[in-house]
Amino acid sequence: MKYTYLLINFFTVLFPVALSFDKRVQFYKSWKFIWPGIVLTGFVFLFWDMLFTTNGVWSFDDNRIIGTKLLQLPVEEMLFFLTVPFACLFIYVCLNYYVKWQPTNKYTRIITNLLIIFSVTVIVLYYNRLYTLVTFSLLLILLAALQYGFKVKWLNRFYIMYVVALVPFYIVNGLLTSIPVVLYNDLENMAIRTGTIPLEDHFYCMAMLMMNVGFFEYFKGRQTT
Repeated sequence: MKYTYLLINFFTVLFPVALSFDKRVQFYKSWKFIWPGIVLTGFVFLFWDMLFTTNGVWSFDDNRIIGTKLLQLPVEEMLFFLTVPFACLFIYVCLNYYVKWQPTNKYTRIITNLLIIFSVTVIVLYYNRLYTLVTFSLLLILLAALQYGFKVKWLNRFYIMYVVALVPFYIVNGLLTSIPVVLYNDLENMAIRTGTIPLEDHFYCMAMLMMNVGFFEYFKGRQTT
């Protein structure tokens, strides 16, 4: 069906938009802090997406998209960088409101260090796989910069959000990769999958959401200072 990818985007953002006006969380009041970061992060990942599409890292099933393309990318793929971050930032804000527990700074550093070690190991072993190399290089830079450069205070809450966001991640990416809407070239990744989802997608998502949360916290902090 031509509208498959468009419908996935629609249902990804439907409930976060509908629940944005909940009287307790009042997510709609955070929109002004969210959109600048989504746009800035979107530019980075759209460049990445064009690079991967033109180099055959992945492709799109023409039977599952409406056919309108910009910069060689389906318009649905561009919407993906709006709908998914929006939905996950909704999760982040709700968890911050309802869940008061968070990992201590010590455990947050341990998690970050393990992710850094894992990223370095993967880069060394799979340096010749474009998707793997770029994904884990970006994640490595973000982790090191945020934990030890900027020393941000929100990584502990980010890790909680990421774990919760894996539930919709498996639904959305599961549909995209099982139908399939997006077709991956296993010569450019580790060829390790969770079901039909390439392992790299988990960390691609982590890097994208980390940038979005970082910008969200930055713009929110500017408003309150």
